[in-house]
Amino acid sequence: MDNREKKTKAVIFDFDGVIADSVQVKTDAFKKIYNPYGKEILKKVVSHHEDNGGVSRYEKFKIYHGYLNKKLSKSGLEKLSEQFSSLVVDEVINSTYINGVLNFIDRCYKRYKLFISTGTPKSEIDLILRGKNISHYFEYVYGSPETKTSHIQKILTKYQIDPLELIFFGDSNSDIEAASAFNIPFVLVQNDQNKNLCIKYKGKIINDFNGLNL
Repeated sequence: MDNREKKTKAVIFDFDGVIADSVQVKTDAFKKIYNPYGKEILKKVVSHHEDNGGVSRYEKFKIYHGYLNKKLSKSGLEKLSEQFSSLVVDEVINSTYINGVLNFIDRCYKRYKLFISTGTPKSEIDLILRGKNISHYFEYVYGSPETKTSHIQKILTKYQIDPLELIFFGDSNSDIEAASAFNIPFVLVQNDQNKNLCIKYKGKIINDFNGLNL
């Protein structure tokens, strides 16, 4: 039998822009933090953030302070992360879902193992999922500081799943790269922030989960 005919056993979801319509919440938080440094810095921060969805905020803060020619101490990085969390957690909990995704997850979770792989810190994404009352759908939730590549490796090893038995729904280049590293089938979820990526991507693209079946 062709390997491509293997039956799906598990699904990986990114979170922001895939489950929750919350990408703009994160963009607005970076704007608030870097607005005091002027328009040029703000423009660079927003441009990089929008082009690098799924990358940990810890890595982004290091890059953005590099724009300022400033080095971040470990304590400084933690302070920025706490400030960022205070700006986004409630907003993300209250954000709407991507159209059709909740029904899709509800249909899938008894048939497949469902996972989240996100650049959001693990403790924060757990809090958000509890706030949205959807924690019970997921076999395990992976967050930063671990990378998405590490998340996938752990899923494959712990649950003894073949890469071709997985599907990854994401909305960023980091999601595509992580899936490609393991030859995992990937579906790109289009939103207002990743239109340029969608123009370049040659694989499957969806606007929402309405009517979608595996």
